[in-house]
Amino acid sequence: MSPDAARALLGRCFAVAVDAADPARAVRLAVARNRQTLAGAEKVLIAAIGKAACAMADAAAAELGDRVVAGVVVTTREAARPVAGFQVIAGGHPVPDAGSLEGGEAILALARQAGKEDIVLALISGGGSALAVAPRPGITLARKQEITEALLRSGADITAVNALRRNLSRLKGGGLLAAAAPARVLSFIVSDVPGDDPAIIASGPTAPGVPKDSAGYRQALDELGRLLLASEREAMAGSADAYGSVLYQNEIIASNAASVAAVGRYLASQGITSVCLNGWLGGDVQAAAEAILAAMRLTVDQVHRTAVVFGGETTVRVTGDGLGGRNQELVLRLAESEAASPLGRPWVFLSAGTDGRDGPTNAAGGFSDNGTLSRLEHQGLNLADILARNDSYSALAATDDLFMTGPTGTNVADIQIALIG
Repeated sequence: MSPDAARALLGRCFAVAVDAADPARAVRLAVARNRQTLAGAEKVLIAAIGKAACAMADAAAAELGDRVVAGVVVTTREAARPVAGFQVIAGGHPVPDAGSLEGGEAILALARQAGKEDIVLALISGGGSALAVAPRPGITLARKQEITEALLRSGADITAVNALRRNLSRLKGGGLLAAAAPARVLSFIVSDVPGDDPAIIASGPTAPGVPKDSAGYRQALDELGRLLLASEREAMAGSADAYGSVLYQNEIIASNAASVAAVGRYLASQGITSVCLNGWLGGDVQAAAEAILAAMRLTVDQVHRTAVVFGGETTVRVTGDGLGGRNQELVLRLAESEAASPLGRPWVFLSAGTDGRDGPTNAAGGFSDNGTLSRLEHQGLNLADILARNDSYSALAATDDLFMTGPTGTNVADIQIALIG
């Protein structure tokens, strides 16, 4: 198989992963499973937050018809479009902006309209932590932006980052539950985090906050508390969540694991043996590159073409002023590691975000293969310098190795696929 054909195959695999996380279809199925519960409500109010919010709101409204009396959608500028009967607000991502603040307040206001016999249907997908914000008193939008940028540059994983986000917010960590009380809250959630924990996805607007005496919260504060002002740490310590007697149900309707499994089935249909790695590919991007290479190395004795499939979300500690994203940096780090200890077989690797956007760029991710370093050298680029400056986007653009899809309308973290042979 030629390198171009291999890339085309990997692109089809990515499309399969995205299709498996189709938010509209997932919502329709979830409504069908919960139709009796929804039919028992006097009114249904819909709060949709995240990168897939428009598609999820459209699907729910089509299924529920005139039972829906009000709705708010908060999503990205790229994904925002009219949704009949809904207020649609575009927020900032990955750093919140004025639209995010408007969106957070609109979601809380909607929830407060619900009565005891009503249901607030929350449709949650990745990106919600930044797209809809409602900072605690004393924290301005400007300060919220500073905190978010510091957290993103820290290299900490999403679990620790969102532990702090929850406790700095009136919306996250169950804040939507508190606003909706005494109404019932039913949530359909597209997961982009390890373990599919509703408390982490979009920082958990419909999941009670992590107790402040828990090991997870203490670890997050130890790792990231230095990024906060003393007054902010005090506000977190003194915050109290009040959920009253609200009834709530959180249901995961799409996930990274399901998309990884779908890729494995597709590869099998193409006659390619694949290994789908269970669990979550997370942590530092360099360690992730080494783990992927180790898995690739286990296949080199196979006579036929094989593939290794991962899913997850790595982290990059940003020290330079270049442009890039975690997927683009990962493909370069894998090329660097493989060049230092060659596999001895041809290989092509794709890493991309299922939302179609990798970091603050217009690329979903990128490709690398046996020839990546040669192409960089041909362009007069030094890989060590590129990585030191976190400038993966510019490098991959120069070598025609970016993977471009545009917004996909969903988000279940990242997919990594290595084709060997």
